[in-house]
Amino acid sequence: MRNVTQENITDAFISYMGEETDPRLREVMTSLVRHLHAFAKEVNLTHAEWQTGIAFLERAGEISDAERHEFVLLSDVLGLSSLVDMLHSTAEGTSSSVLGPFHISGSPPLPVGGDLRGETEAPVLLVEGVVKDPEGNPIPGARLDIWQTAPNGLYSSQDPEQDTYDFHGLQTVGADGRYAFTTVKPVEYTVPSDGPVGDILRACGRHPWRPSHLHFIAEAEGFRPLVTEVFPEDAPYLDQDTVFGVRADLVMRYQPMPAGSFPATGFDLSGRVPGDYLKVTFDLTLVAA
Repeated sequence: MRNVTQENITDAFISYMGEETDPRLREVMTSLVRHLHAFAKEVNLTHAEWQTGIAFLERAGEISDAERHEFVLLSDVLGLSSLVDMLHSTAEGTSSSVLGPFHISGSPPLPVGGDLRGETEAPVLLVEGVVKDPEGNPIPGARLDIWQTAPNGLYSSQDPEQDTYDFHGLQTVGADGRYAFTTVKPVEYTVPSDGPVGDILRACGRHPWRPSHLHFIAEAEGFRPLVTEVFPEDAPYLDQDTVFGVRADLVMRYQPMPAGSFPATGFDLSGRVPGDYLKVTFDLTLVAA
């Protein structure tokens, strides 16, 4: 097109795509560019603002590495990650929630009843539940990838004082679908705010805090993978999670348990928790693939 104008530039972009373009890619790119061009027109985007946006993306790329995923964080704080989760959640299953930028692949095996807390000096939290289908039937052999913050509010990938897989574990459930492990109560924390995403939060008058939570990825043959997190009902920032991850069905309660009531068998810590502890029961429902 020899005479590109602000009225026809969007159509020009669409016409430049070749006939061999994947149909889904054509659909996504067409919609993306239509919205980008409409956005620029709506706000009358200036050269300086455009350059600021490009510089922001360059800084996000520069600060990202194998352990710092600034673009994932950007998607999280803009609500895009949660919107994609909600678009692909179903009422029959447990709601999806954000993966976040701190997941680590390759966590060590954690047997049912295993312990994540290690040598941490903090009250014990017993977590258990059943991985099941929408009819309530247990899903034998389901696999759980579990991770959380340490009591200092940091994930192991953020904290050089922690081992790589502290508070991470992979658990495979038995025929009854039951998962169980002991850990410590996770705490609320701030998302990284020392980079370009932090600049956006401050410019918009927003805080960087997340309510405390436990992360799960649940997978089983024949079922859709579930990426989710669960939150205690009394967690600070539950009603203003900076990455919009809270869903009503993901809110649970830590139940105080009296001394002497810890299970006598079935846990790595059996017989070693004489005092009070906390307990939470939360089932995970997977839907068919």
